[in-house]
Amino acid sequence: MILPSVVSTQEAKSKTQEPQATRSWAPPPATASTHERMLLLLAGLFTVTGLVLLALVRTQSAAANILSHISPRLDVLWLALAFLIWVACFTVLHFFLDRFQRERDPLLLPIVALLSGLGLIEIARLAPNFLPRQLGWLGVSTVALLVVLKAPADLKWLRRYKYTWLLVGLLLLALTFLAGVNPEGAGLTLWLGGPLGVFFQPAELLKLLFVAYLAAYLAEKREIARSLGVHPEHPHSLTLPYLMPLLAMWGVALILLMAQQDLGAAVLLYLSFLIMLYLANGELRYLLMGGGLLVAAAIGGYLLIGRVQGRIDTWLNPWTDAAGSSYQIVQSLIALASGGKLGQGLGQGWPAVILPAAHTDMPLAAIGEELGLIGTLGVVACFAIFTVRGLRTASIARTTFGRLLAAGVASLIGLQAWIIMAGNANLAPLTGVTLPFVSYGGSSLLMSFISLGLLLQISADRD
Repeated sequence: MILPSVVSTQEAKSKTQEPQATRSWAPPPATASTHERMLLLLAGLFTVTGLVLLALVRTQSAAANILSHISPRLDVLWLALAFLIWVACFTVLHFFLDRFQRERDPLLLPIVALLSGLGLIEIARLAPNFLPRQLGWLGVSTVALLVVLKAPADLKWLRRYKYTWLLVGLLLLALTFLAGVNPEGAGLTLWLGGPLGVFFQPAELLKLLFVAYLAAYLAEKREIARSLGVHPEHPHSLTLPYLMPLLAMWGVALILLMAQQDLGAAVLLYLSFLIMLYLANGELRYLLMGGGLLVAAAIGGYLLIGRVQGRIDTWLNPWTDAAGSSYQIVQSLIALASGGKLGQGLGQGWPAVILPAAHTDMPLAAIGEELGLIGTLGVVACFAIFTVRGLRTASIARTTFGRLLAAGVASLIGLQAWIIMAGNANLAPLTGVTLPFVSYGGSSLLMSFISLGLLLQISADRD
């Protein structure tokens, strides 16, 4: 990781104020805007091509009365409306950024636009009845992103009230034990229900708030240590009293998630905690110790918790019960294999039939079947570029809090994407997290857009 060395180098320059970082990697504002606009046009071309192809396939299928059992026929007008809403959202965001955030990173928004367009295509393909809801959440997420971009650039509103924000997230998560629901009517009650059939998953909010809390807490302690003449990277600077409030809040969040049996969110929260701790101090021992504890927890969970045992058994040998507990992952592997290099073609595969919950848990497998290895690697590359650009934003941020927050948010998105993509390919146990910007899910989309807004704010804050 590059951040600890960058942080230590910058902080050594001054003891009285936050240092200015070298920003030679960023193009001039006008060039950044032009690059962003061209990339958004390419993302729009990809999105409209996919929706048009899907409309042609559905029209032909309806006329020939084939594939009609996969899902209800999606009216072409809905596909056209999906593209128009997508265009409206990202056009507004682009011109808003040109007006208020001229020096932002020019790659972040186009990557999200491409992934969001792919997500709309896949939802229209796999679960067309959910497309109107996802379009509504896309509009809400765009408004939330605009609000974040218009907020004060110093992010004191997030840093100063770190305990309040985290407490709100914990209370909302705890509320699911009393009033939690499941939109499908059965299964884990991880959502809070609202009017008009709107559901929100507090765990998605908690993950982002916890990263913000970690960044604020660690930045505050680094500044206190520096004011006392203690080197922030000194091995003894992270003592037990230093870590106690951090461990306490992390432990409460982790216990709530484990009690909720939301294993995916719990693992993601744990890994985010380890990465943030390492980024703040640069001590590899914390990663090694945390990795050992994670292995120990996995072994203990395997021996004591049936749900964990089932997930690990399925991961290690999915073929022993291919028609039962391993059905989802086996079908995912078959879908990825059948896609080959170039895929079956959009609308030509069978992911909606053979992949349970493909629009939420298995989007990469559906993409692999119809768009092939090329499409799959394209998605992986998008998340890799997003994560790298987020880390580069962290390396040029003006403040310690900004550096830690940008690195934490980028790592959170990258980790979540890797966990679900690895689960689809059986490279890791399958967990219940979504693929950011792509999977169906309003809570996930909203929090992902807010994360994007924070990165854009930090990348544009150069005064």
